[in-house]
Amino acid sequence: MSHIVTIQTRIRDRQALEAACRRLKLPSTRETTVDFFSGSVHGWAVELPGWVYPVVVDPASGQLHYDNYEGRWGQEQELHRLLQAYAVEKAKLEARRQGYRCQEILLSDGTIRLELSPWGEDASEIS
Repeated sequence: MSHIVTIQTRIRDRQALEAACRRLKLPSTRETTVDFFSGSVHGWAVELPGWVYPVVVDPASGQLHYDNYEGRWGQEQELHRLLQAYAVEKAKLEARRQGYRCQEILLSDGTIRLELSPWGEDASEIS
């Protein structure tokens, strides 16, 4: 029986965030305070390709703080890639913690489907 799940991503798990950064070949996160034009924010900073300022994750709330000046200081697509990678890595971590193996399937539209199966079934683990 299959189930479709939609996930609204809030970043709270640093292990999953680090896995997402490795997946996207980004530098590791660092805990720091970032001075944006409108003020300072403290949290986990992620450097995205082509962005002037890093994205800062507030680990307590899971919210992201960033200033890309409406795309002039960084393409929003890079942020979406980070969120997708985080959601996949977090789902895989949680599934494995609960005894499931994960098969990752990249669809033609760029979305990623995870198929989970209990360890006793005959599915091969790709990721």
